[in-house]
Amino acid sequence: MKIGVLKEIKNEEMRVALTPYGAEELHLSGHDVYVQKDAGKGSGFTDEEYVLHGAKILSDAESVFKTAEMVLHVKEPQHSEYKMIRKGQIIFTFLHLANEPELTQALIKSECVAIGYETVTHKNGTLPILAPMSEIAGRVAIHEGAKFLEMHQGGSGILLGGVPGVEPATVMILGGGMAGLNAAKIASGMGAKVYILDKNIDRLRYLSDILPPNCITLMSSPAEIRRLLPLCDLVIGAVLIPGDKTPRLITREQLKTMKNGSVLVDISIDQGGCFETSRATTHDNPIYIEEGIVHFCVSNIPGAVPRTSTMALTNVTLPYIKELSDKGWKKALKENAGLLNGGNVINGKIVCEAVSRALGLSFAKATDFL
Repeated sequence: MKIGVLKEIKNEEMRVALTPYGAEELHLSGHDVYVQKDAGKGSGFTDEEYVLHGAKILSDAESVFKTAEMVLHVKEPQHSEYKMIRKGQIIFTFLHLANEPELTQALIKSECVAIGYETVTHKNGTLPILAPMSEIAGRVAIHEGAKFLEMHQGGSGILLGGVPGVEPATVMILGGGMAGLNAAKIASGMGAKVYILDKNIDRLRYLSDILPPNCITLMSSPAEIRRLLPLCDLVIGAVLIPGDKTPRLITREQLKTMKNGSVLVDISIDQGGCFETSRATTHDNPIYIEEGIVHFCVSNIPGAVPRTSTMALTNVTLPYIKELSDKGWKKALKENAGLLNGGNVINGKIVCEAVSRALGLSFAKATDFL
């Protein structure tokens, strides 16, 4: 199969969908890998490295789309790329379509096969491709939250871990999944007082077993969130409903109960965000202030550490890329139920029920196309 690797063009996105070492494995399996010029530059991988590992370099995105049967991205296709997508072409990337009606319509119109990293599942029900990006996002979220609590960044001037004789900051984490767990690890490791909320009692038991004593697990409810908000210096939104929009857990009115200079970090902004006042920001302009509260709502948080993120992403996507390229998308989806769950749009139809529900559009079963 001819596999194309695009250069990311979303604001300040420096990741790339495949490392040179991943390209070599595909090359050794008999596939042709075409990499857009300078695609790996932001992650520290040169064109020469890709060529050394068996890939070919193409000058621009249009050449990649024209050549490749399967196109690899990190973030969702951008507006300038919509018309380049061909009928029957496999688009394998993060899509987050529940918050992207225009992109969804473009994918429907193209009649491509759009498979979203974020809805591919493992047989144990986890999200294997999303997991490492959630790990990174959770960890970076605490670093960013700690930074923007600094007075000269607009925050209240509180050190996350405090010092002897001065109490630490209070952190509330909404969601005990992979992002929330990793946020809790870093925040508690820095010495903060951490509350982590989730609605799954079994997950809370697990978190209670593995997290340190300064991390308190609580059953999530509107009343519990309202109770904690006035105490919090940093709130992390880390809720995920695969394929669907994120529920809004904190309203504008509730922000008024928080201390001025407190910080919200919305990891869930890709899916619409956890807070009523959330709107997507970028790495070059990451924050804004509403009701005296600093909001950090960057939609590609792992892009802040592109080399780590690119290597972690290739580790988990490569087996699926191999499966799709070795078997073709129909056989691969037919034989792998987890990859089938990754299907979002196929041949002009939405095949992810959560996306169809979020956007109010008709739904077709992916199996109908196999």
